[in-house]
Amino acid sequence: MEGERKYITCEELKEHNKPGDLWISIQGKVYNVSDWAKDHPGGDTILFNLAGQDVTDAFIAYHPGTAWQYLDKLFTGFYLKDFKVSEVSKDYRRMASEFSRLGLFEKKGHGAMYSILIITTLLHLVVYGVLKSESVLVHLVCGMMLGALWIEGAYIGHDAGHYQIMSSRKCNDIAQILAGNCLTGISIAWWKWTHNAHHIACNSLDYDPDLQHIPVFAVSTKFFNSITSIFYGRELKFDPVARFLISYQHFTYYPVMVVGRVNLFIQTFLLLFSRGNVPNRALNIMGILVFWTWFPLLVSCLPTWNERVMFVVASFTVTALQHIQFTLNHFSGDTYLGPPTSNDWFEKQAAGTLDISCSTWMDWFFGGLQFQLEHHLFPRLPRCQLRTISPTVKELCKKHNLPYRSLSFWEANKSTIRTLRTAALQARDLSNPVPKNLVWEALNTHG
Repeated sequence: MEGERKYITCEELKEHNKPGDLWISIQGKVYNVSDWAKDHPGGDTILFNLAGQDVTDAFIAYHPGTAWQYLDKLFTGFYLKDFKVSEVSKDYRRMASEFSRLGLFEKKGHGAMYSILIITTLLHLVVYGVLKSESVLVHLVCGMMLGALWIEGAYIGHDAGHYQIMSSRKCNDIAQILAGNCLTGISIAWWKWTHNAHHIACNSLDYDPDLQHIPVFAVSTKFFNSITSIFYGRELKFDPVARFLISYQHFTYYPVMVVGRVNLFIQTFLLLFSRGNVPNRALNIMGILVFWTWFPLLVSCLPTWNERVMFVVASFTVTALQHIQFTLNHFSGDTYLGPPTSNDWFEKQAAGTLDISCSTWMDWFFGGLQFQLEHHLFPRLPRCQLRTISPTVKELCKKHNLPYRSLSFWEANKSTIRTLRTAALQARDLSNPVPKNLVWEALNTHG
């Protein structure tokens, strides 16, 4: 009976936000996810960030309808007493329900098949060109094709990581390891760890790892206060080294993107050989060993060291296009401090995200991520459906007076450089005292 229900307030729910005591609310019912955190497929970071509040919108975004049946065993018996659903959230939930009714989450299209075909073709051409040709120009082109192969592989790994490309979770897991670890050398475990946190806390300076690139980049002057990264669990120190590097970040942006892949390799090893809990650690390490077997072997087949260096640099340079795209989507978006809150899921995603406008025939190049806001709102939606829902998302943003930013690739680059330059010029202000620190933290590591 309604009168027999037990209620807690939002303030009481907030008290349950620590490891070992993690409560959340979904559509008014309160759940204890303390024990579930270690087994959560999306990792425990998400639950730590959202614990103590209503997570209905985030749950709808990330989980299929079949997930609701597993909530009952986590139910505390309490209901949330005084939570008010915003009008934006109501519209978002109706939109998600309508997309589900239309079957858009199940209509996966043939994008994955085309990507696999492209990857297979490029891999054969690269190997054939390296082994059978003595032309320096052919070897240069092969290096560039390898970069394109890595880009397509990353898109496959990304889609599989969001369980978009296949109906079976096991098949998606296999696709992740093959496309991520084996093909690109980037651990899918590392990617999930950072990417899920990024989605949940989009453009939070202290919660979103995709913005925490001190001392190389700072998209906001708030980093000059040496804020603490909740994700990495350490202080992001703005010391003399950081001041110097950030002062020229609008000039170093593109060169850093070229060598950014090296940082991803390092991050992969740091996580896989850390003492923390890494899901499927052994499988991830085996996949990385596959990459570090075939890639050095392929490079060693080139006749001279000059050609080997040229080959690697060419592949990294092409892949930098993808690294640039990832930063264009968020570097010039609105930022904030603190965790995401329960009732502004849609607003935070819209404020911190930038779409890249392009023709339909260029969708393959961006892997669907040109519709970044649409992807953030509905991460399980197959990439072939993102253009379909774009007008609906745009209309909802207009209805609630929220930003819907869609720029050309060129304009997005200008916007990002402008953001970096603004922070760079302020970093040069010598009247701003810098705490002394001799530790060189040139890589965004987790310690």
